[in-house]
Amino acid sequence: YRETENLTREAFWNVYRPGCTEHWILHRFREDEDFIPELDFVMELEGRIIGHIMYARGLIKADNGTRIQALTFGPVSIAPEYQRKGYGKKLVDYSIEKAGELGAEIICIEGNIGFYGKSGFVPAYEKGIYCDEASRHEKNPYFLVKELKTGILENITGVYCTPKGYMADERDVEIFDITFPEKEKLKLPGQIF
Repeated sequence: YRETENLTREAFWNVYRPGCTEHWILHRFREDEDFIPELDFVMELEGRIIGHIMYARGLIKADNGTRIQALTFGPVSIAPEYQRKGYGKKLVDYSIEKAGELGAEIICIEGNIGFYGKSGFVPAYEKGIYCDEASRHEKNPYFLVKELKTGILENITGVYCTPKGYMADERDVEIFDITFPEKEKLKLPGQIF
């Protein structure tokens, strides 16, 4: 577990914000009721872990009152020196296949359509699913969905509820981060937080 947490820290450090929170989210999720251990995978190359992905249970609250089980995944972590070489897609595609074998019907994620579109994801608003009530009036290109059971979202509209495990308290992250080797947090162009 510690090795994948360190891998995740290395993969996300200074990418979306100064430092990162993804390693803390991964650490905390392993004790969360929404965590799916059967869909917690590593990718090895020459005996070294170079990739990791984890899944959690989510929920779509449909406008017709029904609750639809959905899965989500992430963080997807690839060691920096192996990024942009196809390993991330292989790991995502493998994990989607395994999720389907376990009976998953829908996967909702936040991510870049340029990457995840290659694995069959589409913007969720195209299927009538929104990340939260506020986003119903805007077309969020980063909230994506993939139907593993074709047509499962036909005639359905609703709101996806992100598992609470993805919410990170900055103070908790700081305390956890002290247990890792020191790294400089940098504010860089392109960061979103």
